[in-house]
Amino acid sequence: MNKPLRHLALVALVMFALLFGSTSYVQYFSAQSLRDNPLNSRTLQQELGRERGPILLADGRVVASSMPSESSTYDYQRVYGGDGVDPAMYSAVTGFFSVVYGPSGLEQAENSMLAGTDDAMFYRNLTHYLTGQEPPGAAVQTTINPAVQEAAWNGMGGQRGAAVALDPRTGEVLAMVSTPGFDPNSLASHSHDTATQAYQELLGAESRPLYNRAIGGNLYPPGSTFKLITAAAALESGQYTPETELDAPTTLELPLTTATIRNAGGAVCGSGGRATLQHSLMVSCNTSFAAMGMELGDQALREQAEAFGFDEGFTMPLRVTASSFPDELNAPQLAQSSIGQYEVRATPMQMAMVAAGIANDGVVMQPNLVSSVVDSTSLDVISDPSPREMSRAVSPETAQQLTEMMTTVVESGTGTAAQIPGVDVAGKTGSAQHAQGAAPHAWFTAFAPADDPQIAVAVVVESGGDAGSEASGGRVAGPIAKAMIEAMVNS
Repeated sequence: MNKPLRHLALVALVMFALLFGSTSYVQYFSAQSLRDNPLNSRTLQQELGRERGPILLADGRVVASSMPSESSTYDYQRVYGGDGVDPAMYSAVTGFFSVVYGPSGLEQAENSMLAGTDDAMFYRNLTHYLTGQEPPGAAVQTTINPAVQEAAWNGMGGQRGAAVALDPRTGEVLAMVSTPGFDPNSLASHSHDTATQAYQELLGAESRPLYNRAIGGNLYPPGSTFKLITAAAALESGQYTPETELDAPTTLELPLTTATIRNAGGAVCGSGGRATLQHSLMVSCNTSFAAMGMELGDQALREQAEAFGFDEGFTMPLRVTASSFPDELNAPQLAQSSIGQYEVRATPMQMAMVAAGIANDGVVMQPNLVSSVVDSTSLDVISDPSPREMSRAVSPETAQQLTEMMTTVVESGTGTAAQIPGVDVAGKTGSAQHAQGAAPHAWFTAFAPADDPQIAVAVVVESGGDAGSEASGGRVAGPIAKAMIEAMVNS
C-alpha cells in the first residue's frame, strides 16, 4: 500500500472512531440529560401524555392542574387558577409550564415530581406500567397561606416590587408575591404562536413581570432595613448596648472625601449631637449608624451580614439569588454600607430572613416553599421536608434586645403605620436611594406578635410606588406589611 493510501485509511479510521465515540457518548452518557431536557419534543409528548401533578396551596386549594386536552398533539393541558384563585397572584410561586419555553418557578424546581419521573416514584410507576396505566405526576403542596398571599398582593396594588412572609419558627414561606405578576395560562397554550407571542410580550414589557423580584431579578439596596444588621453587629461585639450613646450629628462628614451623610429631611436625631443606639434605630438615624459602622469595621459588618445569609445563594426549592455585602471598603464606602447603601444588595427574601432570625431567638431557619409531595393516586407522602436550621445569626440576648428596639420603631418611631391594636409589632423601615433623580425604594420588614412571633415579613415598593418622591418605608411599605401580619394573626 503506498503512502497516500495509508494516510487515507488512517483518516477514515480516525473519523470512524470519532463517529463511534460520539454516538456512544450520546447513547450512554448524554441520554439521561437529553431525556430530562424539558424542551425535548419526545419528553414533552411523554409528559403531556400523562396527567401532570397539581400544585396546591397550604389549604389544599389547587393553583395549577392538568385537564384533558382537545389538542390533537397533547393529551393534557396545564391550567392555572380557578376556584377563586387568581393565577397572576401566584405566578412568582408556580412559574409556568410551556411546550415552547419549558418550565419555570416551582414547575421547574419540582418538575420530576410533577411529571412523575422522579427516582423516588420508580416502584409506584412500575406498578402502573405493569397494569397498563400511564402513571400521573405527584401533587406538590406548598406552604403558601392564601390569606397572607392575598393581603400581600392586594397591598402591592400593582406597584412594582415584592413581598415575602416567613414562619420564623420553621422557615416555611407563607407568602411570596412579585408585582406585576403574569397569567401563566397564555404561556401554557399548546399553540406555538400563542405561547411565543405571550412570552415575547412579557419579556419586552418595561415592568419586567417575568422577574421574580422576591428572590432574584435586579436586587435592591436594602436602605435602612440593613441597620438591623449593623445594630446586631454592634450588640454582638460586646462594646454596645441599646443605651450606648452614639455620635449623631445632623451632618456627618466622611473621611477621604468631601461627601457627607445626612438624616432624612435633615432631621436631628438626638440631643446635642448624641443619641442612644435604641433611639437611633427608632428614628432611623443615618449619621449615628454610619459613624458606628466605621467604628465597627467592614469585617464585623460582613461577618454579621453573612450570619444572616448574605453572600450565599440557596434553594427552597426555587433558587434564591445571593444577597451581597461589598468587599474591601474604605471608610466612606463602609459608612454608606452601614446604612444599606453603596453596593449592598438584597432580596426581599433575605430581609425577611433577617427579621425571622431575630424573631426566632437569633436562629435563621432555611426557607422552604414545599410542605409535602404526595402520590396523587394513593395519597402516600413521597417527601415531607423537616424544618432545618440555616445559621445562628445572633445570641438569644442580642435577639431580645433587637426585638425590644424594633418594637419602639412601630410604637413611636418611623414605623407607626404598621401598628395593630392588641398586637405588638417589631419592625424597621427603609428608604433606599438607587438612581440619580429617582424616588427611593420603600422598605419595611417586621415580625409579630413580638412576644410570640408567628410571621416575619419584608416588603419593597420600587421607587416609592404611587407615592413617588413623597414615599418613605413606613408610609408606603408599612401598611402592606401590616395587612400581611393581620391576615396571619387573624387566620
